[in-house]
Amino acid sequence: MPNILLINPNASEATTAMMADIAQRAAPAQWQILPRTAGKGPSMIVNATELAQAALEVEDCWRAAPSDCAGTIISAFGDPGLERLRALSRVPVVGIAEASMLEAASGGRRFGIATVTPDLVAPIAGRVAAVGLTGLYTGIRLTEGDPRALAGDAQALEEALALAVQRCVDEDGAQAVIIGGGPLGQAAIALAERLHMPVIAPIPAAVRRLAQLMG
Repeated sequence: MPNILLINPNASEATTAMMADIAQRAAPAQWQILPRTAGKGPSMIVNATELAQAALEVEDCWRAAPSDCAGTIISAFGDPGLERLRALSRVPVVGIAEASMLEAASGGRRFGIATVTPDLVAPIAGRVAAVGLTGLYTGIRLTEGDPRALAGDAQALEEALALAVQRCVDEDGAQAVIIGGGPLGQAAIALAERLHMPVIAPIPAAVRRLAQLMG
């Protein structure tokens, strides 16, 4: 039974538990998800400074994890530390942003991102460019209000993201929409099931991507 390391760069054990549950349900039956949480930092990454600092926490989590893990998932939408871990690791490492972007753009679909963090718009666009998908990216649509407060109200979060998804489609011409954030994982699952359009939940997308890379 292969162990799969899931690193939550947000310093919230509750968020980690939610992410691990989503990943385990999406994973092949033989996988065992091993969750790890950033030892310090914010409970939810909301700006570029926090995202950059999280890369160090990601590496620390990886170094402290069992050495027999068959793959690693970085479960924050900016993919902090992804390139560094890929350089260090002998097994596949995936980030939820990259994985969800590749899935959203499959077949040449134009895709947008719905999320809650205005101060991460530029880093998210940077991830799109790094993955080579700028030509298919229709842009980002944001919810209103404080990201952390909204994330603490599950129903309000889901409704606000649903509106942002609709704007991606109606105003930007997106053919698929990613819910951009690891802590938004449960809302992403709900919207993928509820809305009559391709909505990409990043954590299951990362599980699928890792399964492909592991062969």
